[in-house]
Amino acid sequence: MTEAVGALAAQMEELLASLEADRDPGRFFLGVYLRTTVAVGAAIDAGAFEDPAWVEEWDVDFAGLYLDALTAHRRDPASPPRPWRLAFGARPDLPPEAHVLLGMNAHINLDLPQSLVRVIPPADFDDPATSDLRRRDHERIDRVLASRVAAEDAELHRAGGRRTRLDRLLAPVNRTASQVFLRESRRKVWANARQLDAARRRGPDVHGRRLAELETVAAVRVDDLLRPGPVLVRLAVRGFGVTLPPG
Repeated sequence: MTEAVGALAAQMEELLASLEADRDPGRFFLGVYLRTTVAVGAAIDAGAFEDPAWVEEWDVDFAGLYLDALTAHRRDPASPPRPWRLAFGARPDLPPEAHVLLGMNAHINLDLPQSLVRVIPPADFDDPATSDLRRRDHERIDRVLASRVAAEDAELHRAGGRRTRLDRLLAPVNRTASQVFLRESRRKVWANARQLDAARRRGPDVHGRRLAELETVAAVRVDDLLRPGPVLVRLAVRGFGVTLPPG
């Protein structure tokens, strides 16, 4: 594992120990994220990406947005961006997989477009070859996530996730659906990153307004996931990702 990803994993391990000691339900998402970070580090070492140095930089930057939100929440629950306030403030008695879903949704929809713009300068978006390279490596992360779905399902079950007989029968369907939702949201994330790139070129005020719009639509989706009822059905209808309106 590279030095930067190793340091990130160590930071996550320290935070996870604190969450577990407090029995904070945020431990479920952080546990998944830690194991995924280790898997991404292994994929970088294995040559799974075209530009591993860029993927490493992006991976650390992206995680930093979540860690900042988590630190802010533990200091003052009212201080993180609204999607994270909703995710961190969810009922503690929700099953572990629900807390993971909420964290994933907030992190992908709110943080991922921001991180991409932070690590892809305007000149790289303007160059078709470089932009395509970044997009391809961005999409390759799905392979790492897909490789973790079954293992994470087992981890969450051990952590206390409730499993009925029907849940066990539907597990393969739910895993496939999870992969479809992630691919769908990643396409929307890339489009939203292009929107944020266009906004930053028009100045900090425009960029700030677009970030506020992204926070709003991301919060609406997290809030939707918190409503009672069949979450997978709602995701099938509305999708996992969000779309910024044209600027």
